[in-house]
This record gives sequence, structure tokens and C-alpha cells, in this order.
Amino acid sequence: MVSKLDLYKVFCTVGKSESFSKAAKDLYMTQSAVSQSIMQLEKELDIRLFNRTSRGVSLTQEGVLLFEYANSAINLLHVGEEKILEFKNLTAGELKIGVGDTISRYFLLPYLEYFHNNYPNIKFKIVNGTTLELCSILKSGAVDIVVCNFPLVDPALEMRPCIDIQDIFVCGEKYKSILSKPLHLDELVKLPLIFLERKSNSRRYVEDYMISKGVKISPEFELGSHDLLLEFAKINLGIACVTEDFSREYLDKGLVAKVPLVEEVPKRNIGVCFLKSVPLSRAATKFVEIVENRKF
Repeated sequence: MVSKLDLYKVFCTVGKSESFSKAAKDLYMTQSAVSQSIMQLEKELDIRLFNRTSRGVSLTQEGVLLFEYANSAINLLHVGEEKILEFKNLTAGELKIGVGDTISRYFLLPYLEYFHNNYPNIKFKIVNGTTLELCSILKSGAVDIVVCNFPLVDPALEMRPCIDIQDIFVCGEKYKSILSKPLHLDELVKLPLIFLERKSNSRRYVEDYMISKGVKISPEFELGSHDLLLEFAKINLGIACVTEDFSREYLDKGLVAKVPLVEEVPKRNIGVCFLKSVPLSRAATKFVEIVENRKF
């Protein structure tokens, strides 16, 4: 007798491949058995899950909804199986980390190097995205941990702050005349501003702080990377909001200058987060310990 879990595995495989025949090959089943499994699931749920055409199959609207949940559940089961199979001494296994490009480059690399040198048989899988995108990926089971910008509010996640970082504003040569005295926020927003795009967690943090002070921003430029913020500021396109810790090279070389403020943006954190409901693998536990203790 085919279990309900087996039916969902078949359903997800067909949903990914959009083909009964390809799914049959992937599952080492006959095409007829795959078709029968889908028909049985549709009968039990009393809903049509696939549109069937001569060119293959595609998920119905109801099928898309079910696929999102079923695929996440199966991914989490796979994660559980992988954790059981890992060796206690970390001689095998995989560590899947979600992290943004900027944090990866300016913060995470030394920890990756240290971990790899000490546990060379653990494979890395790195997934990039914004903080919110990565948290969604974490909940699907596709990564073990996420290294991202805090603050973050999500009761499903365990959060471990690791380092404090400072948001600042920088400018190029053209605007250095404004550096003679610290600026109030309402003076700052009269200048052309350069910010990260709205979906960025660090952008939202600074914007929320400014709004709390009664100041609303309307950036001239909204960019997708921290390095572009610095480059735009360097060529005098405006005043860029950047992370001071990640801008040290530009500041030290005088490519950009820090804009003094009467009241600085409060510091925030970069940290590690993971699902409260899912135990970490031994590899992920060790990596979190290394990052938390800044041990490399």
C-alpha cells in the first residue's frame, strides 16, 4: 500500500519536472505508477492538482499552493535524514549557509576559511539573498543557518548577535564642504541621498530610525549592493548610507569621507539565526560556535 508521504514525494517530483515520464525516471517507477499515484492523491484531496496536455503537465493554482507546503516539508525531512547520517567527528556532511554578498565578503570569509581548514571534509553550500529572502529559504529547510543583518523579528527563529556595526553617511570630494560641522538629519535629507533598495533590512533599519525622528527620506538612487553605494558616493552622485565597518578601505584611502551627524544612527548587529524547531546539525552547531566566539 502506498503511504501518503510517498504520494507527496511523487507529487513534488512531478511538480518540479512537469513531466510524468521524467518523474518516473527520477523515482525509479513506471510512468503508469506515477500517474496512478497522482490520481490517488487528487482523489483523496478531491481537487485537480495538474493540468495535463500533450506537452506535459503543469500545476493548477491549487497545486501550486500545495506544492509550496509539501516541498518544504519534504526538504525538512531530507534535512533530518542528513543530520542523522553525519559523523560525530565532522568527517563528513554538508553545511548550508544563507548569507548576503556584502556580509559574506566583509564578515564571513575568515570564518569559512577557518572552518574549512579545520574540517576539510564538510562541504559548503552558500545561498545568497536579502535578509527576508534568506529567512524564507531557512524556513523551507534549504539552508541550515542564515548570517544576516539584525534587528529581525520572527518568533520562529533563534537569533545570535555576533558583532555590532555602525551605519554612517559618506560623500565624495564635491560634498566635502558640508563636513565643517555636524549635520542634523533634516539638513541631511535636503542633499541627494543614495540608499540600498527598499527590501534591504539594513535600509529599513536606518529609514525607520529617521522616521522616528520625524525625518522622511526620498533617495535619488536606490541600489542593490553596498559596493555600488560607495562607488556612487565616490563620483559625487550624492550622500550614501553605508556600513562603516564594510567601508574601511574607501575611508582609509580618502575615496569617500564620513559625514558627521549631530546624532548618529544607533548601532545594530550582524548575527546568526536558525529555526527553533529544528535541531542544528553538528557541523552547523560548530560553525555557529566559531562565529559567536569570533574564533579563527
